[in-house]
Amino acid sequence: MDVSEAEVKNIMTRTTGFLKTVTSHSLQPYQGCSYGNSLCGVGCYVQHNFWVMKGRPWGGFLEVRTNAADSYRESVERERRWARKARGRFGIFMSSSTDPFVPQEKKHGVSRSVLEAMVDIPPDQLILQTHSHQVVVYTDLIQSISTKCGLRVHVSIETDMESVPGLPPHASSVDDRFDAAKRLKDSGIEVVITVSPLLPIQDPDAFFARIARSASAVVLDHYIEGDGSPEGRRTLQTPLPDAIRAINSDAVSLNYRDRMAETAERYLPGRVGISIDGFAGRFRPAHNQRQTEKGKHGIDQ
Repeated sequence: MDVSEAEVKNIMTRTTGFLKTVTSHSLQPYQGCSYGNSLCGVGCYVQHNFWVMKGRPWGGFLEVRTNAADSYRESVERERRWARKARGRFGIFMSSSTDPFVPQEKKHGVSRSVLEAMVDIPPDQLILQTHSHQVVVYTDLIQSISTKCGLRVHVSIETDMESVPGLPPHASSVDDRFDAAKRLKDSGIEVVITVSPLLPIQDPDAFFARIARSASAVVLDHYIEGDGSPEGRRTLQTPLPDAIRAINSDAVSLNYRDRMAETAERYLPGRVGISIDGFAGRFRPAHNQRQTEKGKHGIDQ
């Protein structure tokens, strides 16, 4: 792992594309991701970003943005004014192209410093997105921020399988992530489990019942509609679809997602989100979401 340090001009990026409907800004305390060689890195869309990759292997580099907190403090009011005028609200997604709680965070503390800055100068909305149970280390900070702005913690749990044949190990075990989500929820923090990308689930009823105990809502994000490319073409370039197909051939279709959404709805009524709507906090009954999609596109995809 090549770990380097750098300073950035502005730690916040004004969102475009799918993320534009979720928040006004994204914030990456690191560039690159130590989890790139883990299961969550297999389908990660960032590996297709030539500007980030610069010919380097995904999971092989991490840039520590040492001035992230100072940059946030310096630019927050300017970006808040822009966001409220252009988007109606100043929201931050942390993070969309790295994990805020990579192992190196213990040493460098970049995410901690940014969260401490947000305690002093909070955004209007903050979404913390992670694949790691280490988020629970920051419970006190997250609680403090949550009293000052709208805050959700998104914990990604793609499957109930601790080991997925044909794919590398999880960055953080399924049990550890569920335990972290439950601890955050019990601390009064709003937690959303993001099943992203949706992998085969061995026991859907037990899985979604556990989510209902550990989180306020669930998001189901299939790679076909979730990787930002037509028909999931980005993901088709990775080993992910073949590994999914080998376990459950039905799971490569949106019909599988819809069946999982129906099961989820039994345990989390009105708290099931689909793809980008779910990430944006739009949770509606699964069958209503599906009917909306049919009406929107004119076909049953």
